Amino acid sequence: MKILVLGATGRVGRQIVEFALKDQLEVTTFVRDPHKLQLDNKNLHIFQGNVLNKKDLEQAMVNVDVVVSALNTDGNDTLSTSISLILEVMEQQKIKRIITIGTAGILQSRVSPTILRYQSTESKRKSTFAAKEHQYVFEQLRVSNVDWTIVCPTYLPDGSFTGTYRVERNFLPEGGSEISVADTAYFAYQQIFSKEFVKSRVGIAY
Repeated sequence: MKILVLGATGRVGRQIVEFALKDQLEVTTFVRDPHKLQLDNKNLHIFQGNVLNKKDLEQAMVNVDVVVSALNTDGNDTLSTSISLILEVMEQQKIKRIITIGTAGILQSRVSPTILRYQSTESKRKSTFAAKEHQYVFEQLRVSNVDWTIVCPTYLPDGSFTGTYRVERNFLPEGGSEISVADTAYFAYQQIFSKEFVKSRVGIAY
């Protein structure tokens, strides 16, 4: 199996790459700066490109089976701008599966289930910019033809890998307040092989 990881130099993306390489999958990482990814593995292919450049995406997605996006906002509109390009190229290359890392803010609110967490009193964040970016990605995926899963962690300390956590479709597990980067990456990686949460947002927390 060949996977393409977008945002591979980020905290979650890098660990997804490491899990995949440990299982001897063929991994292409799509990065702006290859020097930030100090990994040496015969199954690793480092592609330098820009997710806002369709031609770069077309070259990187050749013969890919699954796309994993761990892109974050970086304080700009990269997420919302790139998703349409990513979906266009996936359709061209006949790639059906995409797993993305979102945020718990775009899960349904428990106190007001008709709205999202970031729009409700559940959210403690003052800025809604990142959540709105992730919401746009969710809305684009929801109307697409691909088999998508959005992994939605809450507070993300580095922490260590435990392999023990709670997940819930469309909602953050009740009382959940954090989840480590490693456990988030591991759950996202497992979705490559699972159809359980296809076309779903998944809340993850301890």
